This record gives sequence, structure tokens and C-alpha cells, in this order.
Amino acid sequence: MGEWLSWVEATQHELLLFCGIWFLLGAIDDMAIDLLWVVQRGRPWRRAVPVQLAHIPPSPTPGLIAIFLPLWDESAVCAQMLSNCARQWEGQPYRIFAGVYPNDPATLHAVAALAAGNPQLEPVINPLPGPTTKADCLNNLWNALLAFERSHVQTVKAVVLHDAEDLVHADELILFDRLMDDLDLIQLPVRAVPIPGSPLVSGHYRDEFVEAHDKQLVVRSWLGAGLPSAGVGCAFARAMLETIAGREQGRPFDAESLTEDYELGLKIRQLGGRQAIMHVTGRDGSLICTQCCFPGQFVQSARQKARWLSGIALAGWDRLGWTRHPAECWMRLRDRRSIFDAFLVLIAYVTAALTIPLWLSAFWPAGYRPQGLSSDATWLVALTFCALLWRLAVRCSLVGRVYGWRETLWCPPRLLIGNLIAIAAASRALRQYVAYCFGARLRWEKTSHYFPADPEP
Repeated sequence: MGEWLSWVEATQHELLLFCGIWFLLGAIDDMAIDLLWVVQRGRPWRRAVPVQLAHIPPSPTPGLIAIFLPLWDESAVCAQMLSNCARQWEGQPYRIFAGVYPNDPATLHAVAALAAGNPQLEPVINPLPGPTTKADCLNNLWNALLAFERSHVQTVKAVVLHDAEDLVHADELILFDRLMDDLDLIQLPVRAVPIPGSPLVSGHYRDEFVEAHDKQLVVRSWLGAGLPSAGVGCAFARAMLETIAGREQGRPFDAESLTEDYELGLKIRQLGGRQAIMHVTGRDGSLICTQCCFPGQFVQSARQKARWLSGIALAGWDRLGWTRHPAECWMRLRDRRSIFDAFLVLIAYVTAALTIPLWLSAFWPAGYRPQGLSSDATWLVALTFCALLWRLAVRCSLVGRVYGWRETLWCPPRLLIGNLIAIAAASRALRQYVAYCFGARLRWEKTSHYFPADPEP
């Protein structure tokens, strides 16, 4: 027994050193983002005051805004979402192109019924049965937009992407119209709305999106690196999409990508496009953002994040490569380390589990006496623990600014749940990527959506 426990202790020590070194490097990377955010903000301890819509002058060339809404098996929520859009955007110049599939009659009928009473809604039936990739559906919507422009002899000003579970803001189209004269990509903050009964799984998206959209993307944009769009609440200049389509055989969205929205943002930056994530308050004083519900079950969340990881950290590496721009290269490295981080956390949990038999051995007769940690390992444990506390403090601060101090109490357990979901997602993403390398067909994996009746502000 003593020989076995000696092997357990030696294994634990080596794994601890491995995890500690990489966690420390990751903490330095994250703290660099924190420091740059502080520099960019000036005085971050004060509550940020977003720009007000009233202070942005109207565009000298207002135009029609096209909304692309790809739908596959969304009959449960699409009618509510589209009805909400009609209420919020009443009287504004827009046209929704809703992509549906011939083998999804429930969604098709729901959209067609709404279109009968709404001339600003156009159902667009995909020529291929679903599910194809989301990008394939978006390309079909692009073709429908071109046909609309030809028949109406007019050109839209911008294209906005939304999903079937999105709660849109009443002033977002006004904001896009006012800013699109000077920008090629505008991303609104995404605010996650937890599904009732799922404060941890669904709620952990709330913490992650606040940190990503209120800090990380702000720093990314400030450094001049490519701004990956979230695929919802984002507007593209129509001229920029046409430029990309001209380079890609008429398809602005890459149908071979699982994360076409992420890649499109980086492509726009490579072409010299101007990008920004905008925190602006609307006429009612609320933040102009996109609210949406994310999966409330562990398995569904892992499936969704596996697609993100596979498209960004694995396939995106192959497809986009690297760049000579230092800030861009750094940001892509941060994007692609997510798979490694997930497995590193798994190794750390295994390392912690190895402590159990060593601790129990002290209660056995003539039990094994562990030698304890070396000084190097002790320092690594102390430093990484301090880095974890810092990470939690930063996240709690950001979440508290947006949702109040009570919501910060959920941050620690949500961090644990988020780590477990990331581990499951990373394993699935690797399997998907290997299958893709051997010729597997990309498919639009269905995520069940929920549309809240009365979302939080």
C-alpha cells in the first residue's frame, strides 16, 4: 500500500507543477487584459456611463436595415420573437428575411402566418433540406436580399443578424443607422437571460458574456485587433458584405464554417474594415443590447459550446491561420487556448482528487506519511490560488455593475459549473474536429431555445 501511495504522491506532485506553471502563464495573460482595460477606462472603479443615443446625430443618409433570421426547427419561439420585433420596431424602416427549410413545416407555417399580416417580413425557403449549416442559410438570405433590391430598385444600408431566441431593443436599428456611415461592423452587448429553474447552467452565460462584452471585446477593439461578432445583435455594412461576397464566389458567409460570425469579424478587420462594440443607452435610458436565453441543461450547453470551440479554437486555426499584427496574433492565441484551458482544468481536478487517498492514509494503522509539497510547488499553489481569487473578484465586479451585488453571489458556483461544461464541450469539440478532418459533413446542431415572457431589464 505504501508503494502505491508513494506513486500517487509523486504523480500528484508532477501534475501540480504542470498545472501550476500553465495556470500562472494564463493568469498573467488574463491580468494583462485587466490592466489594459483599466488603462482604456481611465477610472474603472467608477460606474461606466454609456454614450446616450440622443448624443449621436442622425445619419445624413438614412436607409433600410435588413435583418437576417436563420431558422431551423424554431416553431416554438419564432412567432414570439417576430411579434416582439414588430412591436419594438414599429414605424422604423426595416425588412426581416426569415430563412426556413422545406422539411420544417412547423416553422415555415409559423413564419408564413405572421408574414401574411406583416409586409416587412419575408419568408425565404432554403433550396436544400435542413439542417444545413447556419452560414448556408445566411447565404440564401443574402441572395434573397439581392433579389429584393433588384425588384425594389433600392439598396439596404446594413445587414443585422439575429437568432430566434433574441429579445431585440427598440432603438437598435436607429443606432445602427446612425453609426453605419462610419463603421463596417457594429456589435451590441449581449445580455444573457437565465432560464427559470436553471440559475447555474443557464445563468453562467450571464457572467461570461458580461466579462467578454464589457471588458475583453472592449480591449480587443481598443488594440485594433479583429472584433469577432457574436452572430446576434451585430450589424454589417452592406458594402462590406458585398466586398467579401465578391471574394468568395458570391457567398459572404462561409458555409464550411461552424462559427461563420466569428470568422466574418476577423475577415472584415483583415480588409481594413472599421469595427466597434457599442455601449449606448436608448431613449428610455436602458442599454441598447440583445437579450437572449441560453441552454438551461448541462448537455445542451456542452453541445452548444462544443460547436463554438470546434469552430474557433480548432477549425478556425486551420482556416484563418495567424497574422503579423501583434495584437491580432495575441487575441487569436487567447481564442485558441480555450481547448487547452479546459483540459488543463480537468487535470487540475484529477490532481486535487489524488489528495483524497493521501489524506485518508493518515487514518490507517501504520499509515503512509506523505512527504508534502516542495517549496516550488507550494509557491505555485499560492500564486495560482491568488490568481483565482483575482479572477473571481474581477468577474464579480463586472457582474455586480450590471446586475447588482446579489447576482455576484452566484459567480463562484457558476465558475465551477462553467468549468465542467467547458471540459465536456472540449471533449466533444475534439471528436467533432477529428470527424471533420476525415470528411464528416458539417451540420447545424439543434439547440432548444426558450423565449422569456417577461425578461429582466
